[in-house]
Amino acid sequence: MDLITSTRNPGIKEILKLEKSRERKSRKSFLVEGFREINRAVQSGYEFHEILYCPELKSFIYTDFVQTFPARKKTPVASNVFSKIAYRENHDGLLAVAKMKDHSIEKLKAKEKSLYVVAESVEKPGNLGALLRTADAAGVDTVFICDNQTDIYNPNVVRSSLGCLFSTRVIQSSSENVLNFFRKNKINIYSAALQESKIYYEANFKDSCAIILGTESKGLSELWRKNAHQVIRIPMAGIADSLNVSVSAAILIFEAVRQRNS
Repeated sequence: MDLITSTRNPGIKEILKLEKSRERKSRKSFLVEGFREINRAVQSGYEFHEILYCPELKSFIYTDFVQTFPARKKTPVASNVFSKIAYRENHDGLLAVAKMKDHSIEKLKAKEKSLYVVAESVEKPGNLGALLRTADAAGVDTVFICDNQTDIYNPNVVRSSLGCLFSTRVIQSSSENVLNFFRKNKINIYSAALQESKIYYEANFKDSCAIILGTESKGLSELWRKNAHQVIRIPMAGIADSLNVSVSAAILIFEAVRQRNS
């Protein structure tokens, strides 16, 4: 295929449209930039429409990867074009268009002694991506994104998760549906909130359980506080009354892992 040198190329215009959430959802496709993230998506069974690459870069070392890449369309682009479609400053010359997976709850089956995490109404893509990295590192069974305020296929989620979005089972659903799933499968619910709570390490995370996290600004909804088996908190020694949601997730998740491994 000939090198694309114009940012006005119709195919490039279609790529740029995928920067918008509405277009991603309509086409059920999204962008993945960078060798590490693209390779992790491949390993996790994602399908691809196209890969775009920039052979003009002096640092470009992915010729063999492109040749064997599992997409019919392989598009070489000039450096000025790649700079237009890339969303990273220090890019490596690789950008792929992937197909979204199904993230509905209907087919999910509970496993014995599963560890689940619920992120309710997370607004910032960077926080969601960091939470997914923690979930991957800890071996969390499923991350539920409830009443989500950000698109899980936002490029900043993909980037901040370092591709762990692809390796982690992610379910998108309403809080009500997820709560019903937990009730049906007798999953203990531990909701992180300050009111009427116990210190988190006093909770028993050894059985099947779910750790529920809300936004930093509003915290958890009444639904999750009211239906918790236990409301838990992380003790604060300073003037701060909350932590970044991804930091809170890491503390609580790895306490659960510690208890299960002890």
